Amino acid sequence: MVAVFLMLASCHSNRDMVYFQNIDDKPEVLESLHKEYAVRVKPADQLLITVRSEVPEATAMYNLPQSAYAESGDVDVTTQGKLLPYIVDSEGYINMPVVGKLKVEGLTTSEVSALITEQVSKDVHNPYVRVEMATFRVNVMGEVMEPGAMEVKTERYSILDALSDAGDLTQYGRRDNVLLIREENGNRTYHRLDLTSADLLTSPYYYLQQNDVVYVEPNDVRKSNSEYDQNKSYKVQVISTVVSAISVITSLIIALAVK
Repeated sequence: MVAVFLMLASCHSNRDMVYFQNIDDKPEVLESLHKEYAVRVKPADQLLITVRSEVPEATAMYNLPQSAYAESGDVDVTTQGKLLPYIVDSEGYINMPVVGKLKVEGLTTSEVSALITEQVSKDVHNPYVRVEMATFRVNVMGEVMEPGAMEVKTERYSILDALSDAGDLTQYGRRDNVLLIREENGNRTYHRLDLTSADLLTSPYYYLQQNDVVYVEPNDVRKSNSEYDQNKSYKVQVISTVVSAISVITSLIIALAVK
């Protein structure tokens, strides 16, 4: 009976393993796939900011000093500098040399660049300002091949990118009910994503943000197998306990009989 149930559940599961099942019914989805999406700066983000101009000496003071660093496995420190990142504080500010504190929370990197350019232009002619995200982290858990923390070095990182980096879902992962946990304005929010629907591609949660958690729930087959294994393990433990008790009692009876 258990085998029949598992076989039927498996057939049902196979139908649910296909991504974007209704994509052919939504040709407009791929045409409007978040062309205007941009990451917005949040506290704890790390920003790489470079200020340049035709006269390098004029903008040198606006840049953080570069630090020497060692590559993994190296003993000697290299002479090549590594740009230090600005860490956005808990109130959404960064503190730049000369310019001072700037409110950057909620802005895109392009908007931060424009803000800094406006400030630097007061003293420097035609400055060039580049702002980019240094890195952010996304955690992927549950029924994926390689769960763990993903270090992201791009501003456009989608739920599909995260699952790909985690080796994709296992055959036991639910593709129609992936949970996204996100912190927004100091509150933890929860969102359900359906990988089997093309609507995912236009979801406001298609692209991930700093400290997002993606959890893939096990399907009914995995849950049934787990319950079956637990019951089986429990029965084995009970039988083992009973056999041990009988063995002890038998030993006592034999010992008393000998006396």
